[in-house]
Amino acid sequence: MDNFPSLKNHLLISMPSLNESEFAQSVTLLCEHNEDGAMGIVINHPLEFSTLELLEQMKIPCQKNRNINPVFAGGPVQVDRGFVIHRAEKSWKSSIKLDQNVAITTSSDILHAIGRHEVAQDAFIALGYAGWGAGQLEEEIMQNSWLTVPIDSEIIFSTDIDKRWKKAVKLLGIDADNLSNFAGHA
Repeated sequence: MDNFPSLKNHLLISMPSLNESEFAQSVTLLCEHNEDGAMGIVINHPLEFSTLELLEQMKIPCQKNRNINPVFAGGPVQVDRGFVIHRAEKSWKSSIKLDQNVAITTSSDILHAIGRHEVAQDAFIALGYAGWGAGQLEEEIMQNSWLTVPIDSEIIFSTDIDKRWKKAVKLLGIDADNLSNFAGHA
């Protein structure tokens, strides 16, 4: 990573070359990136159940007809581990502020607050994460598997799930329909 800047607090946007993988048209919030590797959470692959259903399954009291946000498949690593992506307005027992608008929390106190509807609808849960070993993400970027853009809270919290990938690509001034499976190097 000597010549590669940290991409922590960026969004990774999958290229069409990943369309046959679990990262097809994914947008991943990169939470950590250093010489040891990288860790991120996919923010646009919803699972087939809601936050309300997950909280009920975990026996966390939850107001009915609330928290219908879907739970996301955050990535293929530790899929039994949950992460809450939320606005950075408040810190919880285990929160990491990624920028002034976005934070991630892994402690259960936020889950109980979500159940009581004390957390804005701008919070969502992801199960699992995406991980890369030392140098792996850099290599994948050099192979044109990913595009990167600085974190954008509007995409994370205000953009419809099915539009997040195209909107992230558009931040780069690119029409997603013009992306190719073939890589080129100048």
